[in-house]
Amino acid sequence: MPKAAKETVICHYRVKPGAEPEFVRLLRKHWPTLRRLGAVTAKKSLVYRGADGEGRPMFWEIFEWRSAEAFEKAHRHPEVLAIWEPMDALCEARGSNPNMEFPHVAPLALFE
Repeated sequence: MPKAAKETVICHYRVKPGAEPEFVRLLRKHWPTLRRLGAVTAKKSLVYRGADGEGRPMFWEIFEWRSAEAFEKAHRHPEVLAIWEPMDALCEARGSNPNMEFPHVAPLALFE
Protein backbone atom coordinates (compact mmCIF):
# COMPACT_ATOMS: atom_id res chain seq x y z
CA MET A 1 0.00 0.00 0.00
CA PRO A 2 1.52 3.41 -0.95
CA LYS A 3 2.35 5.83 1.83
CA ALA A 4 0.01 8.85 2.02
CA ALA A 5 1.61 12.22 1.25
CA LYS A 6 2.40 14.83 3.85
CA GLU A 7 -0.06 17.69 4.17
CA THR A 8 1.03 21.19 5.16
CA VAL A 9 -1.47 23.26 7.13
CA ILE A 10 -1.45 26.96 7.98
CA CYS A 11 -3.44 27.40 11.18
CA HIS A 12 -4.83 30.91 11.62
CA TYR A 13 -6.01 31.77 15.12
CA ARG A 14 -7.91 34.98 15.98
CA VAL A 15 -7.18 35.14 19.70
CA LYS A 16 -9.40 37.13 22.05
CA PRO A 17 -7.66 40.20 23.51
CA GLY A 18 -6.26 39.29 26.93
CA ALA A 19 -6.29 35.56 26.17
CA GLU A 20 -2.78 35.47 24.67
CA PRO A 21 -0.92 34.05 27.71
CA GLU A 22 -3.26 31.07 28.03
CA PHE A 23 -3.34 30.58 24.26
CA VAL A 24 0.47 30.56 24.05
CA ARG A 25 0.59 28.03 26.91
CA LEU A 26 -1.59 25.68 24.86
CA LEU A 27 0.28 26.45 21.65
CA ARG A 28 3.55 25.38 23.33
CA LYS A 29 1.97 21.94 23.89
CA HIS A 30 0.27 21.66 20.51
CA TRP A 31 3.00 20.56 18.08
CA PRO A 32 4.94 18.50 20.67
CA THR A 33 1.77 16.54 21.45
CA LEU A 34 1.01 15.96 17.77
CA ARG A 35 4.63 14.87 17.26
CA ARG A 36 4.66 12.50 20.21
CA LEU A 37 1.49 10.88 18.87
CA GLY A 38 3.07 10.48 15.42
CA ALA A 39 0.59 12.78 13.68
CA VAL A 40 3.10 15.30 12.28
CA THR A 41 6.50 15.15 10.62
CA ALA A 42 9.73 15.92 12.49
CA LYS A 43 9.85 19.35 10.85
CA LYS A 44 9.06 21.68 13.77
CA SER A 45 6.14 24.04 13.48
CA LEU A 46 6.64 27.68 12.62
CA VAL A 47 4.64 30.09 14.77
CA TYR A 48 4.01 33.77 14.08
CA ARG A 49 2.22 36.46 16.06
CA GLY A 50 0.62 39.54 14.56
CA ALA A 51 -2.42 41.77 14.91
CA ASP A 52 -5.38 42.71 12.80
CA GLY A 53 -6.18 46.28 11.74
CA GLU A 54 -7.67 46.98 15.16
CA GLY A 55 -4.67 45.64 17.07
CA ARG A 56 -6.34 42.41 18.14
CA PRO A 57 -3.97 39.42 18.39
CA MET A 58 -3.64 36.84 15.67
CA PHE A 59 -1.36 33.80 15.51
CA TRP A 60 -0.31 31.53 12.64
CA GLU A 61 1.14 28.06 13.02
CA ILE A 62 2.51 26.12 10.06
CA PHE A 63 3.32 22.43 10.24
CA GLU A 64 3.15 19.19 8.27
CA TRP A 65 0.71 16.43 8.99
CA ARG A 66 2.41 13.09 8.45
CA SER A 67 -0.52 12.02 6.24
CA ALA A 68 -4.23 12.51 5.69
CA GLU A 69 -4.79 9.46 7.90
CA ALA A 70 -2.74 11.01 10.72
CA PHE A 71 -4.81 14.19 10.36
CA GLU A 72 -8.03 12.18 10.74
CA LYS A 73 -6.74 10.25 13.78
CA ALA A 74 -5.66 13.46 15.53
CA HIS A 75 -9.23 14.74 15.27
CA ARG A 76 -10.37 11.84 17.44
CA HIS A 77 -7.50 11.65 19.94
CA PRO A 78 -8.40 12.76 23.50
CA GLU A 79 -4.98 14.35 24.15
CA VAL A 80 -5.29 16.48 21.03
CA LEU A 81 -8.90 17.42 21.78
CA ALA A 82 -7.80 18.46 25.29
CA ILE A 83 -5.66 21.14 23.59
CA TRP A 84 -7.92 22.06 20.68
CA GLU A 85 -11.11 22.61 22.67
CA PRO A 86 -9.64 25.25 25.02
CA MET A 87 -7.78 26.85 22.09
CA ASP A 88 -11.10 27.19 20.30
CA ALA A 89 -12.65 28.90 23.34
CA LEU A 90 -9.77 31.42 23.48
CA CYS A 91 -10.39 32.55 19.88
CA GLU A 92 -13.15 34.72 18.43
CA ALA A 93 -14.86 35.21 15.10
CA ARG A 94 -14.24 38.62 13.55
CA GLY A 95 -16.56 40.07 10.96
CA SER A 96 -17.22 37.34 8.42
CA ASN A 97 -14.10 35.41 9.48
CA PRO A 98 -14.32 32.38 11.77
CA ASN A 99 -12.33 32.20 15.01
CA MET A 100 -9.86 29.75 13.45
CA GLU A 101 -9.01 28.60 9.92
CA PHE A 102 -6.93 25.62 8.76
CA PRO A 103 -6.20 25.68 5.02
CA HIS A 104 -4.12 22.78 3.77
CA VAL A 105 -1.59 24.01 1.23
CA ALA A 106 0.99 22.66 -1.20
CA PRO A 107 4.32 24.29 -2.08
CA LEU A 108 4.56 26.13 -5.36
CA ALA A 109 8.01 26.07 -6.95
CA LEU A 110 8.40 29.49 -8.55
CA PHE A 111 12.17 29.79 -8.49
CA GLU A 112 14.59 27.03 -9.32
